[in-house]
Amino acid sequence: MFSASVMKKIGLFAGGVLFGTAGVKILSSKDAKKVYTGCTAAVLRAKDCVMKTATTMQENAEDILAEAQQINEERAAQEAAAVQETEEDGADHSAEGKM
Repeated sequence: MFSASVMKKIGLFAGGVLFGTAGVKILSSKDAKKVYTGCTAAVLRAKDCVMKTATTMQENAEDILAEAQQINEERAAQEAAAVQETEEDGADHSAEGKM
């Protein structure tokens, strides 16, 4: 009545349905729920760790930026003072030459 090929396909389909049904029961069991809960808790802990690390990195970057800006401001002030000193020295020498 049915060929071997058709019977094989029907057998594979029935096996798939059976396996799928068993799989769903296994995945929805209390033991599986414990595993899912444990994995979810681990993911949440990892997320907290990553967020703490990201916050620390952001704070360090802000500190580095503030210190770099302060260094540049101090350097600019020193350069401005050196230019002013050079101009004053030049003005003193020109005043001595006029005497």
